[in-house]
Amino acid sequence: MIPPELAALRSPAAVRSRCHLVLDYVLAGRSAHFTVDEAALGTVADYVAEVTRQAYPTLDIPYHSRWRHFDAGGLQRWPALEQRLPTNDAAERARVMIDLAVVSVLLDAGAGDAWYYHEEASGLTIGRSEGLAVASLRMFEAGGFSSDPKVPLRADAGALMRIDADTLARHFQVSEAKPPVGLEGRVALLNRLGHALATRRDLFGDGVIRPGGLYDALFDKAPLGRLPAPTILEALLDGLSAIWPAGLVVEGVALGDVGRHPGVEVPDLSNHLVPFHKLSQWLTYSLLEPFEAAGFAVTDLDALTALPEYRNGGLLIDLGAIVPRTPLLPEQKQPVGSEMVVEWRALTVALMDRLADPVRERLGLDASQFPLAKMLQGGTWAAGRRIAAERRPPAGPPPIAIDADGTVF
Repeated sequence: MIPPELAALRSPAAVRSRCHLVLDYVLAGRSAHFTVDEAALGTVADYVAEVTRQAYPTLDIPYHSRWRHFDAGGLQRWPALEQRLPTNDAAERARVMIDLAVVSVLLDAGAGDAWYYHEEASGLTIGRSEGLAVASLRMFEAGGFSSDPKVPLRADAGALMRIDADTLARHFQVSEAKPPVGLEGRVALLNRLGHALATRRDLFGDGVIRPGGLYDALFDKAPLGRLPAPTILEALLDGLSAIWPAGLVVEGVALGDVGRHPGVEVPDLSNHLVPFHKLSQWLTYSLLEPFEAAGFAVTDLDALTALPEYRNGGLLIDLGAIVPRTPLLPEQKQPVGSEMVVEWRALTVALMDRLADPVRERLGLDASQFPLAKMLQGGTWAAGRRIAAERRPPAGPPPIAIDADGTVF
């Protein structure tokens, strides 16, 4: 039985509330690492609104999700795969979309500056998140995540448990000249995913055990076809919290993407704990479209938080909202679990909440038209990448160098 105070960390409400506690700590001047210039949020809002209007002149903005990356280079790759599915089975299409999204998101921690993927079909050479997306889609298309050659468009527990570094390296075109960050960490993540699926048949199926089994598990939790976004996240955190190789463990409970920070003081086992669940929330955003394609109305989108990753967080540093107390040195890599990085990530979540309304005002949209899922896409992620390239050309690395293992950033 999981202690209730630890179980409570598996929710977007806990992510938001504890990140705001860290913001309060920094605003009180107690941080050794950062100060916050709240006035600079206006500058950030101006920049984000400008980037959003340039990318989406009609302000018809999709969700921030893995599905955008599958369209890298302006090519729509998913429709070609979709044509190979039974045309009249919306439920199976949703399961396949969930399978693809789950494995692709879990492979979507930062690739680093050296790695890229060459897509033979298009002739395109693609790096970073988009390259990882296209590589994972092509591996999925080739049956690389399925244990049944007759059903290649599937990811199942058996195949995931057997994937090794050589297999992933072959599909992702890894070489000494273009190594991705954390290849072994990604393999471990997929292997752990397979084991986690196999131990939770209630969530992932009692026949073929696959991520897509989540569709059936959540079907009954969507009365009148309305499925709250936090319900998706909480199911993922319940079923997959043990997969993170570097995840925090307290009292024998695998908490996943959770850090420690002195700004959170509570009188129980969760003292100093700050949950983020970055990849799980990124995955939740990426599952909105599979569920909507199956006919569900996904609700409560803004109950999710902004993603505490280096594009959103880098934007806030580069435009002066988060101010380092000492100069940032690119050669000094900070561990993911360090107080400095935990604080940076928490400030990112909290300040993105404060940024949302100013950006909406500049675009003339309200919260229903422009939820966080669209601000991230429009939006802060692209703005973070652009300002990084301007400040640190040509590759645009984050302002803080991270010693990452491929499972968080």
